[in-house]
Amino acid sequence: MKDSNFLRENNARYFWHPMTSPEDSQTTPPKIITGSEGVRIHDIDGNSVVDGVGGLWNVNLGYSCEPVKQAIADQLQKLPYYSTFRGSSNDAAIELSYELAQFFAPDGLSRAFFTSGGSDSVETALRLARQYHKLRGEAGRIKFLSLKKGYHGTHFGGASVNGNANFRTAYEPLMPGCYHIPAPYTYRNPFNETDPEKLAQFCAAALEDEINFQGANTIAAMIMEPILGAGGVIPPHKSFAAAVREICDRHGILLITDEVITAYGRTGAWSGARLWGIKPDMMCTAKAVTNGYFPFGAVMVGEHMIEVFENNPAAKIGHGYTYSGHPVGAAAALACLAETIRLNVTENAAARGTQLFEGCRKLMDKYEIIGDVRGGHGLMTAIEMVSDRSTKAPIDGGTAAKVQETAYENGAMIRVSGANIILSPPLVLSEADVDTILSALDAGFAAI
Repeated sequence: MKDSNFLRENNARYFWHPMTSPEDSQTTPPKIITGSEGVRIHDIDGNSVVDGVGGLWNVNLGYSCEPVKQAIADQLQKLPYYSTFRGSSNDAAIELSYELAQFFAPDGLSRAFFTSGGSDSVETALRLARQYHKLRGEAGRIKFLSLKKGYHGTHFGGASVNGNANFRTAYEPLMPGCYHIPAPYTYRNPFNETDPEKLAQFCAAALEDEINFQGANTIAAMIMEPILGAGGVIPPHKSFAAAVREICDRHGILLITDEVITAYGRTGAWSGARLWGIKPDMMCTAKAVTNGYFPFGAVMVGEHMIEVFENNPAAKIGHGYTYSGHPVGAAAALACLAETIRLNVTENAAARGTQLFEGCRKLMDKYEIIGDVRGGHGLMTAIEMVSDRSTKAPIDGGTAAKVQETAYENGAMIRVSGANIILSPPLVLSEADVDTILSALDAGFAAI
């Protein structure tokens, strides 16, 4: 490997980083991560810190999950690649489809379409939703509904249903026929409603109103995260998901849950749909399906759609990716799923998530800069920073960056997105690891 000086000098010279500007990568050099162990990452300067970000919501089992690493190595020796397009398949993908059907049976999902990641999974679900209605003779159902503040990846379809202008404006015009309703975001919402249950009712009513305005017979699907992740960890009231499911059913609209983040235990339940007690028509998954060790994803499909696609000779799926059902990814996912179940990570996610959430609430009592703390469902927590609690004016970027840098110097990698600190650590971290994150945050806030 090249020496540290070479890496620093060339990081932003030939490499454009995602989700930032090329200029920022040069003026504010990123941490160069060179190693990892357990729930810790090591950088080029020899620092070792607890990863409070979990890679990017995906390293649920930490960085030392040997069964997944071994499965990848073994599969590379056996069959490093083969296509699953018409006429060929592979044993790992077949076995994985069976195991996922068992895992997601309580969610009413029993067919898998394999992808290369979360954005691919969303794109697939949107396409299949339109095709489903065409096969049923309702070709006019082409529109999509989603939540403001929701995040659904970066493909044109996903960006179109994204509810955050940061991922849309530079690439518009996007796909037509996508409409957004207010999110059940108690801290900031157009209804000025602070009661979560009442806000859920208002947002459900807004969904109903938009359906009536657009015409139910023009809408293919509603897509939403069970808990909004990248938008700032926004958990709805427990009544919201059930209300959305009932509205979609009544109007013949498919419900897609985007569980690229929430599937496989992060919420303290095995899926976000199960957390809220609903059954979606499709579920988008990726990230933790391989613990981040291999790019892979799966769209899980429910019974209503299965019946239409499998009982119609014209139902050719004219969609797929070169790496759909990649044998190495499938092998990694098989090992990861087995280890996820063996460790029963939901239990630790719930316990450590409560510890992290309550610790952040205590920091809110200590620092006026903290306007809101959200979470309470597994290891998904956000701290929203403000310059003035009374007006809820957001903090400036420089101050937020100082919190992040100081926290890192004190032992924890955290992620700042706008005014939010988003925490999504591995699900296998210990009580002491959570204490390290909280102590690092305390130092970060004290520094400003």
